[in-house]
Amino acid sequence: MDVARHRPRRPEAPARRRPAACSRPPAVPYRSLPDQPEREAGGRYRVGRTLHSSRSAALRGQQFGWVLKDPATWRDLLWMAASPPINVLGLFPAALLAFALFGLVLQPVGWAPWAVPIGLLTGHWVTPWYVWAAVTYLVPGLAVIPGWASPLVGLAIAAVALPLALPMLRLRAVGDRMLLGPTGAGLLTQRVQRLTESRADAADAQAAELRRIERDLHDGAQARLVAVGLSLGTVEQLMESDPAAAKALLAHARESSATALAELRNLVRGIHPPVLAERGLADAVRALALDSPIPIDVTVDLPGRPEPPVESAAYFAISEALANAIRHASARRIDIEIRYDAGALRTTVKDDGQGGADPAGGSGLRGVQRRLGTFDGALTVRSPRGGPTVVTMEIPCALSSPRTSTS
Repeated sequence: MDVARHRPRRPEAPARRRPAACSRPPAVPYRSLPDQPEREAGGRYRVGRTLHSSRSAALRGQQFGWVLKDPATWRDLLWMAASPPINVLGLFPAALLAFALFGLVLQPVGWAPWAVPIGLLTGHWVTPWYVWAAVTYLVPGLAVIPGWASPLVGLAIAAVALPLALPMLRLRAVGDRMLLGPTGAGLLTQRVQRLTESRADAADAQAAELRRIERDLHDGAQARLVAVGLSLGTVEQLMESDPAAAKALLAHARESSATALAELRNLVRGIHPPVLAERGLADAVRALALDSPIPIDVTVDLPGRPEPPVESAAYFAISEALANAIRHASARRIDIEIRYDAGALRTTVKDDGQGGADPAGGSGLRGVQRRLGTFDGALTVRSPRGGPTVVTMEIPCALSSPRTSTS
């Protein structure tokens, strides 16, 4: 049986949980589904201490016990029971506004177009204040207020109803947050799970980076330095017998050493660019923009510098987003915005390419997601077919020296 069919459906509560929890997509708070019962030797299915004759009956029994022991399910049921009275309270300001503005204000104003023709034809004149007349009939004590004052009463009631609307909405939000928002234990569990995943991702990324560095050294600079050593050994042998050949080998060895030095510098730049360490994230990103084959507009508003690990993670995340936009999206222009807001470093990379980027597709954005997850960061990608693509990265951090940099 499909696991999706095995899970009880609660469509309303999860839909309300998203705005009640936080700005990020909330994790599913329900307990994990138990393993499906297997058929035993006697042909029956065991759920706890009970034997069932069919798999469907075993699943129903298992599901019943799972629901009874799931705290999130009980909170959903409590929310469903508490929602109707809260909804009625929320409709109270709307009902007051409708009664005041439509019944006591708009009805007298719109009385003439329909009541005058009826009065001329039938001789029966309907009062313009018929809604107020109905109110005074139900509440005789209000008869002391003349009918012509009903629009003023309606405006006064509307003035009272409007300030009540916001508290009623807040009451609904508080109720949703109390019953559907993440609990402290749930948040702690999610954080532990996220940290466990990010730690594994960080270990994998570090191992992959070490393998890349080892491969680049072995195939690049190390091979060239070995060739330089062999050339120098040959030069030593040819120094007296063939000075011209020795001189040519020396020139070739000098070129190989210069190439090896350039490769080492590129390798160091790939590990941690010197401009990032010396001048910070803003200038490092501007250096990336200057080397780009397409126009890139960089806007930076940072009142200080993040910690070096955060700077490095943000730099390589921006670099990967730029590479994807140039190589895969065929972008013609890219806009980068870096700012510090609400205790987090927020970076937005927007391009006018063909769109269709998806971190779940195994692209470089998935690696960026893992890198940011190490710092409890988040990656959001909006990339419809045809573009534009907007990659938003957020890393919680603190800034050091107060310094403002804007482009």
